[in-house]
Amino acid sequence: MELVGMFDSPYVRRVAVTAHFLGVPYVHRPISIFSQYDEFRTINPMVKIPTVICDDGSILVESTLIIDYFESISDSGIQLMPADPDNYRAALGQIGAALVAMEKTAHLYYERSQRPEEKQHEPWKARLEQQLTGALDVMESTVAGKTGWIFGDDISQADISIAITWRFVKGMLEDRFDLSGYSCLVDFSRRAERLPQFQACSY
Repeated sequence: MELVGMFDSPYVRRVAVTAHFLGVPYVHRPISIFSQYDEFRTINPMVKIPTVICDDGSILVESTLIIDYFESISDSGIQLMPADPDNYRAALGQIGAALVAMEKTAHLYYERSQRPEEKQHEPWKARLEQQLTGALDVMESTVAGKTGWIFGDDISQADISIAITWRFVKGMLEDRFDLSGYSCLVDFSRRAERLPQFQACSY
């Protein structure tokens, strides 16, 4: 099985780190959808990251769907989603906030860095910033006061997604967006990034 995409994408990295926790083997193909667009298109005409090429040649896209597949084939016995229904629902909400933050960060970055200033739409940027702030506030409150992981001693998909999201947001927007109010996310992400599963997918 092959995982196609660069680890600087939080979606690709989320899949990769999850695979390491679940013991799902893969070969990483670090192909960029920007500088290697034509090559990527020969692999997947949708040019979507992450792309997973299964052993039978079938193609999977969308990080959440790929992770669901990895969980279905893992024989590690590790569960990254809480078994308790209330905690499961809470984890879904927390992962959702992380995915919103990923999306809004990417939109803000491209709006500010790729579009000429005279073509940038200020109301649109303001809305993106509000949405990003809302998602970051949810993430900060989720990890506040945590010395372990969100649901106890065992790391969950919510922990993985939030930690990866914070590093992405910080890397993309630190010089363009006020991130000073998220000290709990800083500490939480730093702790996660020390884990070997994260370090195996570093960039």
